Amino acid sequence: MEIPVEKNKEYIVNIIDNGCDGEGIAKIDGYTIFISNGIKGEKCKILILKVTPSYAFGKIVEIIEKSPARIEVDCITYKRCGGCTLRHIEYNTTLAMKQSIVQNLVNKTLEEKINVEETIGMKNPTHYRNKAQYPVGLNKNSSPIVGIFAQRSHEIIEMENCFIQNPISIIISKKIIDFIKDNNITVYNEQTGNGFIRHIVIKVGIKTKEVMCILVNNGENLPKEKELVNVIKEEFENNKELQQYKLKTIIKNVNNRNTNVILGSKNVILYGDGYIYDKLGKYTFKISPMSFYQTNPIQTEILYNKAMEFANLTGNETVLDLYCGIGTIGIFASDKAKKVYGIEIVEDAVKDAIENAKLNNVQNIEFLCGDVEKTLEEVISRRGKPDIIFVDPPRRGLDNTTISNILKTEPAKMVYISCNPATMVRDLKMLEEKYEVKKIQPVDMFPYTSHVECVTLLQLKESM
Repeated sequence: MEIPVEKNKEYIVNIIDNGCDGEGIAKIDGYTIFISNGIKGEKCKILILKVTPSYAFGKIVEIIEKSPARIEVDCITYKRCGGCTLRHIEYNTTLAMKQSIVQNLVNKTLEEKINVEETIGMKNPTHYRNKAQYPVGLNKNSSPIVGIFAQRSHEIIEMENCFIQNPISIIISKKIIDFIKDNNITVYNEQTGNGFIRHIVIKVGIKTKEVMCILVNNGENLPKEKELVNVIKEEFENNKELQQYKLKTIIKNVNNRNTNVILGSKNVILYGDGYIYDKLGKYTFKISPMSFYQTNPIQTEILYNKAMEFANLTGNETVLDLYCGIGTIGIFASDKAKKVYGIEIVEDAVKDAIENAKLNNVQNIEFLCGDVEKTLEEVISRRGKPDIIFVDPPRRGLDNTTISNILKTEPAKMVYISCNPATMVRDLKMLEEKYEVKKIQPVDMFPYTSHVECVTLLQLKESM
């Protein structure tokens, strides 16, 4: 195929669709062009930035015909940060886009087509994240800053505000940076491996108002750590915006590896007891530094309630909760199930799950530490065939061994929760061998980003 465009040349195109990352899609003579910030229905003059044999990338030079869904962006770092890639689009339109993304995957992949439900959005899609992870570094003047990485780079953009993070996380982080500056404490340098603080991580219990502050440090030693702890405590006492919250704990996380992974394996409690609590529905959950806990608890309640609705438990079922984390889904299911087993590979998460069951007086649940791929078959052989399986795997989805074991076991129902619809639909196609995909419900866990969470109900085919 002859490529109809050239790099660094301008063209006028119609945006015919939006891709899975929210980018606009145009075609010239059947050749695909991906255009950042383009919206379906717009006519634009674009500049070609990169050309490959199959597709090109372009940017908008001029919007000739603007979509009615385009809005003014309210964030000054939007173009560089890459966090809220859909912030230029009216919110309800983003919900329809996410439904369309999942529907297109279903149409292309599944044998039996199904209409994807409308995306469940947030009533107030701002400041919804309960966890902030801010890198610490130097600006062009070699002064310490805290912020976010620029899109596709490790350049740190200093933030004044963020419309998806809890506002108190920025207040705390700036106070820490001020202390670093005032005391000439060096910050971590990726190139040299020298310096101290690498990241500031803030976790907030949205309903309990409890706060955890994690200082990710390059090694055991942190200069003036006692003084820094006192400064953070005093900020909570004196800052009116923080006074409705409770500083529950401050932790030094030791990470001296040359890695993009934020947290190291060792935690040192500098203040408090090392954890916070939050509530989902009627349940209370303990959250430690290493715990995975959904970052949008408001939508998580909706997601889990929808999962329970799909499961339609009667009180007689044995339930298997795969990739159970700190036990949230299994505990949600426990009051309507006969017995629940959870499997999780992260040992600290299993410890938290066991504590969470005790905390909520849940006695019909058992948590097992192990790799789902390696332990599922053994768990089923020892505990018996489950009536229903919940899965909430990582972004890579289910492995072939796990899918094979599920197909061999033939539980009557599966509820598949996923943060990656592409791998979810790939797995659903394999599960179609014995299961009918009954419902797919997208939930907007991450407003104004291209991410979408889904909960899917699968039912064993009658002939099986």
